Amino acid sequence: MIARRPLALAVLLGACAAPDQQAAVPDSTTDSLALYAMAPIPDGPIGESIRWGQALLQATADSLPEHVGNDLNCNSCHLDQGLRPNGIPYVGVYARFPQYNGRAARIFNLEDRINGCMQRSMNGTPLDDTDPRMRAMVAYMAHLSKGIAVGDTVPGQGLPKMDALEGDTIAGLEVWRTRCAQCHGPDGQGTPLAPPTWGPQSFNVGAGMSRIRTAAGFIRHNMPFDNPGSLSDAEAVNVAAYLVSRPRPDFPDKENDWPRGGAPADAAYEVKSSQ
Repeated sequence: MIARRPLALAVLLGACAAPDQQAAVPDSTTDSLALYAMAPIPDGPIGESIRWGQALLQATADSLPEHVGNDLNCNSCHLDQGLRPNGIPYVGVYARFPQYNGRAARIFNLEDRINGCMQRSMNGTPLDDTDPRMRAMVAYMAHLSKGIAVGDTVPGQGLPKMDALEGDTIAGLEVWRTRCAQCHGPDGQGTPLAPPTWGPQSFNVGAGMSRIRTAAGFIRHNMPFDNPGSLSDAEAVNVAAYLVSRPRPDFPDKENDWPRGGAPADAAYEVKSSQ
């Protein structure tokens, strides 16, 4: 476990190429591509905080060991340090909070959203909003959102949606063996190239990536890391179905998610509001 944690450049579902490789925004314009070019970090205290936040997001398991319960870093999912279009970028995210979170049925600020990832994707524990490390991570995300108006959407934000709610896990296993295992290991245990995708050191069942549509969208547009977009829709859905079917840590109180209803059809577990 310790040997894999320092690998901040690894990404969740493949890491066979340089971490600064960026996928293009579909139908992009000069203006939209410019959003993903990080502005120079200023000098002084604000610049120090931005750089600290950048480092924390890149090497979260090493930097926040008391809050991270697995071998993942924030940038395992938020590719190219949060600068890859369609790779769950941080670009623009600062401008989209506060927002309503249906899973928790309350208004989230950005700190709430980060802590949700700490508890689910990182299988760990939250930080206080006032923790200097939390403020540093927010400062980095704010820096990547400069010039984006409050509430604006950004081309390539989040993940493209996939319609499938199920896939062929047998076919997915074959895709895994031929296209994924070389980086992540045959049993998803992780390697020096890439982090674990299931098992005790991966994200828990409460993470968004445990949903087939989320995993399929991520895989389809970002994997394999050295040849993103080379898998077909069917291959991405099938390997996502296989991946989410594998064992992983539980998430306490998961049955209380979406208390006002609206749980997605591909939720990885049953919730009280849908019973």
